[in-house]
Amino acid sequence: MTRQLGAVEAGGTKFVCAVGTGPENIVARTKVATQDPATTIGNVLSFFAEHDVTAIGVASFGPLELRRRHELYGYITTTPKPGWSNTEIVGPLEAATRVPIGFDTDVNGAALGEGRWGAARGLSTFVYVTIGTGIGGGAVVNGQVAHGLVHAEMGHLSVRRKPGDDFAGTCPFHGDCFEGMASGPSMAARWGTPAETLTGDALEAAIEIEAHYIAEGLRNIVYAIAPERIIVGGGVSSIDGLLPQVRRKLTESLAGYPGLPDHEKPDFVTPPGLGDGSGIAGAFALAETALAERL
Repeated sequence: MTRQLGAVEAGGTKFVCAVGTGPENIVARTKVATQDPATTIGNVLSFFAEHDVTAIGVASFGPLELRRRHELYGYITTTPKPGWSNTEIVGPLEAATRVPIGFDTDVNGAALGEGRWGAARGLSTFVYVTIGTGIGGGAVVNGQVAHGLVHAEMGHLSVRRKPGDDFAGTCPFHGDCFEGMASGPSMAARWGTPAETLTGDALEAAIEIEAHYIAEGLRNIVYAIAPERIIVGGGVSSIDGLLPQVRRKLTESLAGYPGLPDHEKPDFVTPPGLGDGSGIAGAFALAETALAERL
């Protein structure tokens, strides 16, 4: 009998839950609104109570505690999401289902999904960056998700200002970091309207500035991690004409160092191969790993 896996993409507005052998064979799927933790987790548990699964993977918004020996392993920690700080995720799922639970950030999950089924197949070192309400990044290095004291916080990298730009930035911690200068809320604050409503000359100017800051963030990633590919997802990245500008500005920012032609290939910076399905695919990958560790 084929083993069924469970997958949860836990987001700030909704939890997507699925059952199947993987993202290419989903037999049941539902969306649960992100309400208070007790209600939301209860609805997730109700979904899995109706399905037989051998493991569940959770790719969640964070920050998360991912150190297995830490007393708060499996928790969402100091999140800005109201009411969700110090919320336990793994424990309730384990108690209710009695199956192994894989747990990681939403961007790390998306990176794993793209590595297994999407734009990073066949690669060992790559990065997934999402640019939307916030900016986050997940790095897979030599086939393993990079973890340390905490998961990567690529949205808070320092970026060089575009000459003449005096915009303060919107990050409450650092002001003009990567997220403060290039996230969706940053664009809305700069232009006085959401990015998706911009047209004409305003849109062209916005793309020019946005591409500069995204390229600056990616430049840091190129030098720090040496990825074979960078996958850029999230709502902002889908603005028509943005990614070609990012590629051009990244080449300018690298300024010929280290001089690898790979960095100028069209697929070095690329959209997700799985579209908006990267996260749930990553949750399936986390479930597979959790099951393999238990066997």
